[in-house]
Amino acid sequence: MNTTIAGFDRQRVTVAEGVALNVAVGGSGSPIVLLHGFPQTHLMWRHVAADLAADHTVICPDLRGYGASDKPAEDGPETYAKRTMARDVVELAAAFGFERFALAGHDRGALVAVRAGLDHPDRVTHLASLDVLPTLDMWDVMHGASAAVGFHLYLMAQPPGLPEQMISASADAFFGHFLDIWIRDPEAIPAEVREVYLAASRGAVDSIVADYRASAGVDIDHDRADRERGNRLEMPVTVLQQDWGSALGFDAPALWGAWAKDLDHRTVPFGHFMAEEAPAGVVGALRDLLAR
Repeated sequence: MNTTIAGFDRQRVTVAEGVALNVAVGGSGSPIVLLHGFPQTHLMWRHVAADLAADHTVICPDLRGYGASDKPAEDGPETYAKRTMARDVVELAAAFGFERFALAGHDRGALVAVRAGLDHPDRVTHLASLDVLPTLDMWDVMHGASAAVGFHLYLMAQPPGLPEQMISASADAFFGHFLDIWIRDPEAIPAEVREVYLAASRGAVDSIVADYRASAGVDIDHDRADRERGNRLEMPVTVLQQDWGSALGFDAPALWGAWAKDLDHRTVPFGHFMAEEAPAGVVGALRDLLAR
């Protein structure tokens, strides 16, 4: 199967010393960057990107450490800090000639998008987050037996060695577990797409774990520093989210409202992989955001 988005050009773009990203780019017009989640690649945006490309330049990278992008060795907490990955995104957009751009992220990509919005408010014009909470809030709401749904967060937060060894020993079962339990419509991820995700993930265990490990350490520090300073997202923000609150006991719109001044929070009836299960709904929300 084609591992990139049909009709898009595939390029490699250097964004930092020793780090180049695999990127699919298509369309023309005002730019929007789309960041994928776990355990996926930029291919998850194939439906949404094709629609938006009718009137936007759409840039879809594999995040550092994922897909066909470079996977630098974790030589400290900053290697896969969301601050570092957000800087990759800013450099990527600049490489295509865009100093300002809209940004949407799903899951892990949404955490990168939020950090980009906080660190680079002069660059990010609009921001969308799909089905995740900001890092600091995510850890705050995970407690008791209900936190078992996030067992992978705790596994990959452990020091280097054990989590990589355990996941590598059964990578397809581990990554496939999330593709199975987080989806409502299994046909939304066909077998050939699923294999693309599994192949990409089994070849990136160390860097994926490093990404999650950063979110249990340095990313919390960065979020907490912003909260203490009262730093918030200044651009229009749209959040699409499943109704996690009833299960985990939190008010998602209130949590997001503490971070975003201009917030459109929508509780949606889609599964986690909403860009693939309900692309028309995601496209509609993104177009509404871009019109604000």
